Amino acid sequence: MNRKELKRQIEKKDSYLCIGLDTDINRIPKFFEKNWRGMVDFNKEIIQATSDLAVAYKPNIAFYESMGIDGWKALDKTLEYIPDHCFTIADAKRGDIGNTSRMYAKTFFETFDFDSVTIAPYMGSDSVEPFLTYDNKWVIILGLTSNKGAKDFQFQKLENGSQVYEAVLRRCAEYGSIDNTMFVIGATKSEFLTDVRQIIPDHFLLVPGVGAQGGNLESVVEHGANDDGGLLINSSRGILYASDGKDFAEAAREKAMALSKR
Repeated sequence: MNRKELKRQIEKKDSYLCIGLDTDINRIPKFFEKNWRGMVDFNKEIIQATSDLAVAYKPNIAFYESMGIDGWKALDKTLEYIPDHCFTIADAKRGDIGNTSRMYAKTFFETFDFDSVTIAPYMGSDSVEPFLTYDNKWVIILGLTSNKGAKDFQFQKLENGSQVYEAVLRRCAEYGSIDNTMFVIGATKSEFLTDVRQIIPDHFLLVPGVGAQGGNLESVVEHGANDDGGLLINSSRGILYASDGKDFAEAAREKAMALSKR
């Protein structure tokens, strides 16, 4: 999916919503099988209940690969249920170089045909560039994250006075373009979005942390939106596990509706 198509979906649905499919078989309603088939059945109903509201879906790869071969089957089958009009994100946070990076790109862009993949940029340009050789595919680079440990490195000051995360944004923006590169900016760091937009005004941002992690939707939109929308705002647990009863899909839809309007 290219930038123009992504912008069109945001406008058509009047939504920035990305739903994270962080599906834990130990948390899905008890009437689903506790195996990969149950995971797929749960995902299917969540997707069917929300796909007219969500611009994107983001399977967190850890929840699938932890199940071995069965998990990869569940991931493959889940992708079949995501409509073509929804942007897909492999939340894999890969970050390696050379042949390894090329194989990761092949995994998520050819074997599974995701629209995008999340990347940890610590090893520099050669950990990112192999992903940028694909047409209409996106690299989503970790820029400023919402976890407690973010302060260990991301806010450290460099000799030129800038913070590490600012240097990451500036340098990584040079690897690709606004048509194939996005950045992860955590919603619980929404007070930094104005500064982020000074550095990368035109890039799309993937903003996780709205919902269960406490991020504020209105604040993210106010400080993070640009002329093209420029946002994919993710909620995972708050939508997936809105109910553990027979009404789980309806409850998920209600949560999605509350987060979907721009």
